Amino acid sequence: MNLAIIPARGGSKRIPRKNIREFRGKPIIAWSIEAARGSGLFDHIILSTDDDEIAEIGKSLGAEVPFRRPVELANDYAGTTEVIAHATRWALDEGWTLDAVCCLYATAPFVRPADLRAGLDLLRSGQWAYCFTATEFASPIFRSFRQLDNGALEMFFPEHFTTRSQDLPVALHDAGQFYWGRADAWIAHMRIFDRESIPLLIPRWRVQDIDTEDDWIRAELIWKALFENGLCADGL
Repeated sequence: MNLAIIPARGGSKRIPRKNIREFRGKPIIAWSIEAARGSGLFDHIILSTDDDEIAEIGKSLGAEVPFRRPVELANDYAGTTEVIAHATRWALDEGWTLDAVCCLYATAPFVRPADLRAGLDLLRSGQWAYCFTATEFASPIFRSFRQLDNGALEMFFPEHFTTRSQDLPVALHDAGQFYWGRADAWIAHMRIFDRESIPLLIPRWRVQDIDTEDDWIRAELIWKALFENGLCADGL
């Protein structure tokens, strides 16, 4: 069977209660649950949370909440891999036979059922441990620089100061939507960003990680633009 696990703890700091904050007319977690249900891929959609309100909202939207996440996995330092490994072990202990496990973020309003299906197809296309959404950086990272304490600038890769942009390698980053993985990969805490993973590339205009208020505002503006152009996430 295929299992979706949506991690959604209650103690988010930078955006309080962000996993159930209203986004374009519904709790933001609803977009992820609806995409999972709309994909037709999952035998179970589980919400991993430590929070009663999030649990009730998740259940009302069609997710299962068969356990509460342990306290030690609900703090600021708990990693996603550890949270998904915990839920995967729970499912295996229940006797479920897992073909693939998908970690689907609660704050991913642009995730599409078609992308979830394409991600599973890619995972199955070889001996991959993981498949996750990724996109290109907006600017070449090899021309990036930082500001020092004294105000001066320093390039991270000074050897590429004169390299033409078109001659630089294409750099990708995590799109922050979902991560398909083999059950044993999650249990073993295998690193996602490694040679055993394959990315599902999606366009930059459909990517917005949501960690700050600025991110939230940008995501709402992106959604509005997509909706007005007939490209909104629901149903696609």
